[in-house]
Amino acid sequence: MTHRHPGLLRTLAQKLRAALFGKAASRQAGLSDKGLLVFSHTGEVIRAEALLRKAGFPVEVKGPPPWLRTGCDMVVLFPLISRAAVANILMQSNITPLQTASVQDALLEPVSLFQTQRLGHWLMVRAANMKITIDLTDDRIVNISGGGCPDVPWLAQNLCGLPLSQAPEPLSLGQTLCCYSLQKAFEEIRRQRQCG
Repeated sequence: MTHRHPGLLRTLAQKLRAALFGKAASRQAGLSDKGLLVFSHTGEVIRAEALLRKAGFPVEVKGPPPWLRTGCDMVVLFPLISRAAVANILMQSNITPLQTASVQDALLEPVSLFQTQRLGHWLMVRAANMKITIDLTDDRIVNISGGGCPDVPWLAQNLCGLPLSQAPEPLSLGQTLCCYSLQKAFEEIRRQRQCG
């Protein structure tokens, strides 16, 4: 039996390893419980994320792995077990992903949407094309930059000088792609400051 069905034995071994050692073992064996929704435009990512969150799915926006880049620098990570329900919600809203992929190994692992840099007593977080910088001594926002939307100066005017705890969320100030990217950076820098 070993010589005739090596694939069957390998699959059984992977399932046994996953049952005994949990998710870490199943990931090492090449199995995953996550899927990626790939879109051609960032606006579709924004709509898909909002719809799926509203429906109660634990989704995340990530950077695509190199093999899935389409010009849109974001993908939606979702629970693969919910693939049919996710597809149904998107179809009802006329949102069609270019591709749905299973995260099978490290080659398809999405990358963080965020880049963080600390310079002295300043901390900058970049999400996609937008950056937010705070002064670590008092958590005051000292700079908003990036993007190409006409409302970036408006965002900077309304956020710079305010402590993170008192600053309005960027998406409460506008609905452009730059607002969305800045919202992601804003959430990440708040998360980092709560942890550190």
